[in-house]
Amino acid sequence: MASDASGNVFITGAAAGIGAAVTRLLAADGYTVYAGVHSDSGSLDRITGVRQVPVDVTDPASVAAAAEQVAAQAGRAGLRALINNAGIILQGPVELMDPTELARQFAVNTLGPAHVVQAFLPLLRAGGGRVINIGAPTARVAMPHLAALSGSKAALAAMSDALRLELADWNIPVIVVEPGATDTRIFAKATAAATISLKSADPGRVALYERQLSAVAKASARQRMAPVDPVAKTIAAAVRAARPRRHYTVGAEARMAGVLAVLPAGIKERLITRLLGL
Repeated sequence: MASDASGNVFITGAAAGIGAAVTRLLAADGYTVYAGVHSDSGSLDRITGVRQVPVDVTDPASVAAAAEQVAAQAGRAGLRALINNAGIILQGPVELMDPTELARQFAVNTLGPAHVVQAFLPLLRAGGGRVINIGAPTARVAMPHLAALSGSKAALAAMSDALRLELADWNIPVIVVEPGATDTRIFAKATAAATISLKSADPGRVALYERQLSAVAKASARQRMAPVDPVAKTIAAAVRAARPRRHYTVGAEARMAGVLAVLPAGIKERLITRLLGL
């Protein structure tokens, strides 16, 4: 596979955060970036080389329409890369989670990438491309009050490993990029959504978790968010690489997860409990 900065890329969740940073970087490198946006397109319309594509990754019909739009414009060149970046975070104890929001966590983070891969594989075959899925450290080290995120990203990681073997006959690499906590709006949106969700939950059950909720809130306030640029550069490197790695980790938090993941379960759980003040 060529490693020159040319070709077409489709990325979901392109309007903000990591997605917007990757879109800008790849466009500046000379790629034509088909930027999948759900509702808010941000400032993508002012970037040369970026073509916005409306898509709801939870809706297979919407994903299929997006693939048709990209195919019509990209033609026989196909795709250099497909980046499954769209994601959400659901916070809080499992007992207090709204069932609809719980289902949406997996619909966006796990089923969404599956829908996108199904629709865009013909374009990847045509372009000799690769799949890049954005994971999370919680896929390897499940965290309390992030059970839904942990489960959805663990499922995505497992699906990526299986898909890698399925697509080996066509030399389509499947890559997982695992960033730690990054300075984007996703965490503030998750906190706001969790606050609203708690207000509608059973007060008696919420009271049971008051100590945990307070401890996790304090731990979250102490958490240092890493800049977006190193994550965007790593994803761009995975797009460019002639022989990309299977997994990339970015940031201290992701590296720490790698250490915790191999510890005996009892030691790991005690460290996590202590880290969160539980």
